[in-house]
Amino acid sequence: MMTKLLRPEEAAARLLVSPLTIRKWIFARRLPVVKLGRSVRIREQDLEALINFGYQPLQRGR
Repeated sequence: MMTKLLRPEEAAARLLVSPLTIRKWIFARRLPVVKLGRSVRIREQDLEALINFGYQPLQRGR
């Protein structure tokens, strides 16, 4: 099975953040990437792992 690779813009759209935020996470090594020549791609499974790791239920009140 082939892993789906996403452009930073596609990953940003999925997470509802800006592409700049994705690039900052990549630079901070918070999000691993695959380099294809000069292109940077994000494996779909790495994006899912970021979502699952960073998930925190919203807490209301103090």
